[in-house]
Amino acid sequence: MKVKNPIPRDKGVDNTLDLMQEGFNFIPDRRKELESDIFKTRLLGRKAICIAGEEAAEIFYDESKFKRKGAMPKPLKSSLLGEGGVHGLDGEDHRQRKRMILSMMTPERLEDMKRIAVEELDKRAAEWENQSEVVILDEIQKVFGVTGMRWAGLPLEGEDIEQRVDELVDMVDFGGSDVARTAASFTSGMASRKSHEKWLKQLIKKVRAGKLDAHPSTPLYIVAHHTENDGKPLDLHAAAVDLNNAYRPLIAAAYFVAFGLLAIHEHPGVGEKLKTDKSYSKMFTQEVRRYYPFAPAMVAKVKRKFEWKGHKFKKNRMVILDLFGTNRHPDAWEDPDEFKPERFRDWDESPFSFVPQGGGDFYAGHRCAGEWLTVMVMRSTFEYITKSMTYDVPEQDLEYDMTKIPAFPKSGFIINNVKRTGVAAEDLKLDEQSPTVVKHSAE
Repeated sequence: MKVKNPIPRDKGVDNTLDLMQEGFNFIPDRRKELESDIFKTRLLGRKAICIAGEEAAEIFYDESKFKRKGAMPKPLKSSLLGEGGVHGLDGEDHRQRKRMILSMMTPERLEDMKRIAVEELDKRAAEWENQSEVVILDEIQKVFGVTGMRWAGLPLEGEDIEQRVDELVDMVDFGGSDVARTAASFTSGMASRKSHEKWLKQLIKKVRAGKLDAHPSTPLYIVAHHTENDGKPLDLHAAAVDLNNAYRPLIAAAYFVAFGLLAIHEHPGVGEKLKTDKSYSKMFTQEVRRYYPFAPAMVAKVKRKFEWKGHKFKKNRMVILDLFGTNRHPDAWEDPDEFKPERFRDWDESPFSFVPQGGGDFYAGHRCAGEWLTVMVMRSTFEYITKSMTYDVPEQDLEYDMTKIPAFPKSGFIINNVKRTGVAAEDLKLDEQSPTVVKHSAE
């Protein structure tokens, strides 16, 4: 990685507006301009250090040096992650809660998730055959929203399912370059989270009271019966937050699916490889997650002062890891700005060079536990779309705005003339149960 000493400083008194106007390019462009993978800036009135690359990610996910509590701006945390959940914990509290989340991710339950996703996708595809056009992003959000809630064991009969899906989508919409729109997105996201959590609290209370049956393997049951280190049941609010955290990451996968169809459209031959090569969906899915923008960065605070790369990191200093830039860092990736799924055929599975949903260890660290689910469901979705249906891609605006978080093709990726091919959904088999990224976490 490139490091200048002294560490260069970004120009300007406060760069918050620049961050909003530049989005995913804010840190990468400054790294290039300053010729350093570490630089100083000021955001939201606070001094901050921005870092990027595999070495930077390894340091960033070192729990002896960094903490998450109090790091993320409150509006973003309140909308995306919620208050009191696993993401804001550190040390043994975090590890204990993380074990609860990971207990939901057994091989059998991952297979259940894949089966439910394909079932829901097949139902929607039957409807697409009778529609003049289909906006993939909107449709996959519905598929994955229902899939996640079914998998979590939430009773949906009699529920306004469309409302619940809309709430999930609102939680991950962070706005864009317009200040007013960003503020409105956070306000809407927090309101949606409040409504969704109110519903989850009611379900958890019913399970605890024996008024609602939940299968022991489901997140609803696991969260409702979880006890903390003090032996007491998990606080009801925290329980609702982490129950939501068990399936909300699937909404992120909907954006990746839209980008995946864009990649199939723009790279002739990719679709055919997905049809004929059983291992290709794994490589393709990982490259979609590496190449396309979803989360631009992650934030933490220095736990205790330390020195790294000739710079002294002061206690409580805000540090921002460039996720998007790390996924395209030239030190780790050959031709990083080109879309090449085959790069993952012999990938060494580094947990710090590939960080679309965080880096480091799944079990002890802050890497997203839902990453396993998103990878498996994405693979199944790409295989279904390429093997079990045909479609056309009409003229549309396929550009994507790098200031929009999460980013997506402006049209949402529209398809038409959808026809199911007769390949049974249950006949779609992946070459392995677990995604590539699982291996390193168990070591």
